[in-house]
Amino acid sequence: MTWSDRLAELGIELPGVAAPLAAYVPAVRTGSHVYTSGQLPFVKGELEATGKVGAEVSPEEAKQYARTSILNALAAVDSVVGLDNIARVVKVVGFVASAEGFTGQPAVINGASELLGEIFGEAGIHARSAVGVAELPIGAPVEIELIVEVK
Repeated sequence: MTWSDRLAELGIELPGVAAPLAAYVPAVRTGSHVYTSGQLPFVKGELEATGKVGAEVSPEEAKQYARTSILNALAAVDSVVGLDNIARVVKVVGFVASAEGFTGQPAVINGASELLGEIFGEAGIHARSAVGVAELPIGAPVEIELIVEVK
C-alpha cells in the first residue's frame, strides 16, 4: 500500500500547497531529506483561527490546528518529491502561541504527531520539539515544521 492509498483509506485529502507569506519556499530537498518551512493551519487559503492557546484558543482546538498544519507540511513535501517517496518521518518541530502560564504545548503538537502515526505507522515515529512562543505569524495559534527522509 502506498502513502497515497493510506490517505485515501483514512478519507484524508491533502490540501494545495499554502502560499508563502514572505521570501521563502514551502519545502526544500537536500540529499535524502526534505525540510518544510513552518506551516500554519490554513484551509483553502484562510487561517483557521487566531489567538493564543490557553486564552482565545482552547488546547483541543489547537490540537486540531496542529493536525491541519501537518497536512499542509505533507502537501509541501508532496510538491517537491511526491508523498509516496517518503521513506520515514524524521522530525517535527511545533510552535504554539501560548498564553501566559500555558504549558500544554506537547499535547497540542500531538495533533500532528498522532496523524503522522495514523498515516505512516512505524515510518511515522519521529523526534520532536514542542515550543511555546509569545507570537506566531499573522496571529496563528500553531506552526509546524517537518523533516522527512525520502527514497
